[in-house]
Parts: sequence; structure tokens; C-alpha cells
Amino acid sequence: MSSEGMKAGNNVSTVMQFVLLGFSDLPNFQGLLFGLFSIIYIIILIGNSLIIITTRLDPVLQKPMYFFLANLSFLEIGYVSVTLPRILLNLWTQDRSISLLACAAQMCFFLLLAATECLLLTVMAYDRYVAICHPLHYPLVMSHNVCVRMAVGSWISGIPVQIGQTCQIFSLRFCNSNQINHFFCDIPPILKLACGDTSVHEISVYAVAILFVAVPLMLILASYSKIISTILQLPTARGRAKAFSTCSSHLLVVLLFFGSAAITYLRPKSNHSAGIDKLLSLFYTIVTPIFNPMIYTLRNKDVITALRKLLFKFKN
Repeated sequence: MSSEGMKAGNNVSTVMQFVLLGFSDLPNFQGLLFGLFSIIYIIILIGNSLIIITTRLDPVLQKPMYFFLANLSFLEIGYVSVTLPRILLNLWTQDRSISLLACAAQMCFFLLLAATECLLLTVMAYDRYVAICHPLHYPLVMSHNVCVRMAVGSWISGIPVQIGQTCQIFSLRFCNSNQINHFFCDIPPILKLACGDTSVHEISVYAVAILFVAVPLMLILASYSKIISTILQLPTARGRAKAFSTCSSHLLVVLLFFGSAAITYLRPKSNHSAGIDKLLSLFYTIVTPIFNPMIYTLRNKDVITALRKLLFKFKN
């Protein structure tokens, strides 16, 4: 072996601990970012918790749409809790180290909840499709038992795939650098640190992204194309406006979440930029969970009325 090759071989060391660089490139804004993310986290927790409580207690909201909305809100709380507390800890202590096991656990839970959200948003689109396009069959098609099975299926379907993908990613050897240029353990920045050829792992990531991002997105768009077609055929402008109002909130969440996730996971590795990846991940990790309670409450009269009744009870 040449002296150059021996030197390169000697320099390779297996990484057992990572450093999440996060927002370290903004040293003067660490306190401001901590305050901002703390407020965002509190808003997400309170907003989504209120939706869960309201949809469970108000008799008017005992409908499939609100059952799935409560599931989505519960999911958003767990989803954001996988990433934001770690971001806050890093900003507060300025200690950005994270063990290999903790990093793998964070990625696994993040991927599981992300897959669940993709499937749950698809189920919600199907619920709106049946409600608007086949209203007479709605009580039968979307019975309580069917809704429960669909919700459970959304929660558990991604478990074997995402656990397998996490194990595959962390079976790689990481050498020379242990610095993750991101604020949590996501797949693209982790793959950049891997030694050797990662093409097989990249293909696996694309396959899973197609399964849990591209396919659900196509199903959702197909549902909404039918929904829009049906709405346009409604005889009254008031009926069309009400139907559009019901669906537009869901569609907005879908576009924010799926759009940013698709660009992140379906781009070639060579096109990945740390700055763009961080910006895009903010949309599907923070923006969507904070918008979810706002969009669904501000655009839904039933939820607003139920929230007012709930708050009135607390005051008295």
C-alpha cells in the first residue's frame, strides 16, 4: 500500500457521536432563536391540544372529519416534540453533541411520524371526497369502525419500513467528520457523512419517499380533482363556497407538508444544499404543525363555536 493510502486509512475513524451544527452559523441570534422556537413550541402544544379536547368533548364534532383532525393534532404534538426540544436544548446549552443511538432514535421517530402524517392526510382527503362526491353513502362508507381502522392503519403502516430504513442508514460507517449540518438527525445530512458508496441507500430512500410521499400526494390530488369537479356542479354559489371552505384548509396543509418533503427527499444527493435543506425542513417540521390548529379553527365555524363553548365553561 502506498504511503498516501496508509495515511488515508489511518485517518478513518468510526464516529460514535455527532454534532448538530443547527444554527451555529448565527452566533448573534442564539437567544432570539431560543425565544422564537419556545413560543412556537408552546403555540403548537396549546393549539393542537385544544383541538383534541374540543373534538372529544363537543357532541357536534363527533364526525369522521373531526375524528381524523384530532388524530392529526395528536400526531403534530408528537411530531414536533421529536425535533423542537432538542433544538431548544442545543440553543440553550450550546452543547450540540448527540450520541449515535440518540440520533438514530430521533430519526426513527421522526420518519415514523412523518409517514403517519402522509397517510393520515391521504385518509382525510378520502373522507372529504366521500362526503362531497358521495354524500348519500357517506354514513355507511365512513362508519366509526371504518374510521378507526383507517386511523390505526395510518399509525402502524410505516413502522416496519421506517425502522428498517433507520437501521439501514445507521449500518453505514461514518468517518472523518461527525458534524451534521442540520438542526436534527435527518436522512440527507446523515448520508453526507457516510464512508464509501451510498448509492444503494439513496435508492432505498427514494423508494420509501415514493411510497410515503409521492403516492399519497397523487391520491390526494386525484381526490381533490374529483372534489373540485363536483363542487363546480353545485347549483348555488353558497353551496360551492361552503364546500371550498371546508376543503381548502386541508389542501393548504397538504401542499405545505408534501411540497417541502418531496423536494427534500426526492432530489438527487448532488443537488442537496445544507441551507436549502434546513429551510425546507422548517416547513414540514415546524410550519405545518403551527399552521394546523390555525387553519382548521379559523376556517371552520363548527370548531370556532365549540372552542367558544369550551372556553366559556372554563371561565365559569
